[in-house]
Amino acid sequence: MAAVQPSSWSLAVAAPADTAASVEGVSVSARREDTPTEHRDSYRGGRSRAATGLALTAQETPQAISTLTRAQLDDLGLNTVNDALMYAPGVTVERVETDRTYYTARGFDIDHFQLDGVGLPFTNGAQWGDVDTLIYDRIEVLRGANGLLTGTGQPSATLNFVRKRPTTAFQASGSASIGSWQTRRLTGDVSGALNADGGVRGRLVGAAQDGDSHLDRHGKRLSTLYGALDVDLTRDMTLSLSWLERQSHARSPMWGALPMAYTDGTQTDYDVSTSTATDWAWWDNRERRLSAELSHDLGQGWQVRTVLTHRRNTSDSELFYVFGTPQRDDRTGLFGYPSAFDGRYTQNLLNVQASGPFRLGGRRHDLVVGANWAKEKAAERSGYASYGGLRYTDLGASLVDWDGRFAKPALNAAYDGSDFDAERRGVYGAARFSLGDAVKLLSGAQWVNMRSSGANYGVAHAYDATRFTPYVGAVWQVRSALSAYASYARIFKPQTEAGVSGQPLAPVRGSNAEVGLKADVLDRTLSLQAAVFHTRQDGLAGDATWQDGRNVYSPQDTRSRGVELEATGRLVQGLEVAASLTRLQIHDDAGHDARTFLPRERATLSLRHDLTDRLRATAGWRWQSATSRAVGGARVRQDSHALLDLGVSYRIDRHWTVAAQVRNVTNQKYINSLYWEQAYYGAPRHAQLTVNWSH
Repeated sequence: MAAVQPSSWSLAVAAPADTAASVEGVSVSARREDTPTEHRDSYRGGRSRAATGLALTAQETPQAISTLTRAQLDDLGLNTVNDALMYAPGVTVERVETDRTYYTARGFDIDHFQLDGVGLPFTNGAQWGDVDTLIYDRIEVLRGANGLLTGTGQPSATLNFVRKRPTTAFQASGSASIGSWQTRRLTGDVSGALNADGGVRGRLVGAAQDGDSHLDRHGKRLSTLYGALDVDLTRDMTLSLSWLERQSHARSPMWGALPMAYTDGTQTDYDVSTSTATDWAWWDNRERRLSAELSHDLGQGWQVRTVLTHRRNTSDSELFYVFGTPQRDDRTGLFGYPSAFDGRYTQNLLNVQASGPFRLGGRRHDLVVGANWAKEKAAERSGYASYGGLRYTDLGASLVDWDGRFAKPALNAAYDGSDFDAERRGVYGAARFSLGDAVKLLSGAQWVNMRSSGANYGVAHAYDATRFTPYVGAVWQVRSALSAYASYARIFKPQTEAGVSGQPLAPVRGSNAEVGLKADVLDRTLSLQAAVFHTRQDGLAGDATWQDGRNVYSPQDTRSRGVELEATGRLVQGLEVAASLTRLQIHDDAGHDARTFLPRERATLSLRHDLTDRLRATAGWRWQSATSRAVGGARVRQDSHALLDLGVSYRIDRHWTVAAQVRNVTNQKYINSLYWEQAYYGAPRHAQLTVNWSH
């Protein structure tokens, strides 16, 4: 758990844009187009490029956008991306397994991710392993359609992970933590100039964590090492290089999860520690990411930015899958399915973008144009056991008292896998026209060509599609601190899920419309947002059915509409808040409720209160409405529930801080997700103690 750094206590007020502030010897430079959050000690975000490539404030963006700042991540001890996104407005974290997670928003999967504003999607649509948040300055959540910069995607959200950058002034920090289930964590972060004039700046960030969990036999070891180097080639040109190594090693991880219904149709109810993993199961996930960025200031407000990224992920495991429908009072009905897996994934991405102002009709406008290219290759291999010609056998045990012991077979009796390539090429442009002193029109479009070849476990992973995707939005500055907006975008997304014919389903098509209000109140220290949205998706792959030895998907026309409310910033001196409320409806083309595994209402609240000059208290609260799904002939349900986290930190002196945090204070028992027909329980009450040092 990372707590508030002492240096951030002395920087309670952010430096205004285009200025430099020096407080207690720490120099902070803030550029108008990109203001880091790590020294601002605030829950309010700044400008973002996630929506259009233009550096826009929240009020200038014609979509709902939220920011998890460095202060909020530190205050609540949100050390992993999964933990952080639990507090993101409108986002649901679908923990389907111990080491595989999906994210949803506005009723649909989040399938678009950015790194510093440049697209970097997950190969499989899911996050494998845990990702440490220590290397990020902030996480931006842009809700709604994301087609302008990608040309494809669902109308859910775009997650933009903005990395920490090297600083000119020297700074260093570190922490050591101990927690429940023998969890131990160490972090370090050092940054500063590497030459006398500050023209070369570097940063090195590292985190290591190891420990068990609330689940039987399960534990995890994580490590992250990130380095960045900024070199001023000339006064107007900067080369930025970065390198990331991330590893996640899981002991006895789940593949799949717990069965949710008995043969009599009643819902199962296991201990929260129950796991289907064997004592020999393991799963390693590794990521290496290399990035080079060349930024050139052309003068007159124009900039050219070229980003090249190479990413390589590997995944190796020996796992055990439990499936079937258990009898309530005996040890029958469940089957074990062991498998060995290795996956190799490479991505190469290039994005060239130019942005700046221009004059037309006597007014100043803004323009961004760019081109992007991405190529991806995936190779996967699964090895299986043989039990009399079958890949599975009777488990012969009840999960109520199973200890994870199961004879490990040779996993080389048969093999299956994937081997496919995908390529995307696009050009895009967007302009922000000043139609008047109070009205701005943002219009843009992208032409994109997507093609793929190969196969994915016997199903063709092949498509070739070209699409022109328009986008339009308008912002009306009603008053200096109040704006209204509206936006509309088309939706287009190829699918690889196979239908009855065995061929991939046709691409999803649809639209997304949104209107809202944004305001800054209390002397602009508190930001308010309200959004109303309506989304249509035609031909989206629904739930799978097992036919002839494979998953078969049926296309489904789906409608989603809802309301989002958010408040972020300072209520009074010493009291920081981030609160959100989301309500949505999801229907199929017949008007029936669809995707009932998603909560229809969700609320989050983060609070930080300075009790004294040295003592701080934090609170995090999350609530969601009931969810359910059909499992065979049964209806599995998770009732509405709330989770409360409380923390306190004490600043010993200008270098040392000690912090303690308790999660799930009320010891609520709950199912993590009903995204799949199997599920497992969230962590019960647990605690962590952290000592922080900073210079």
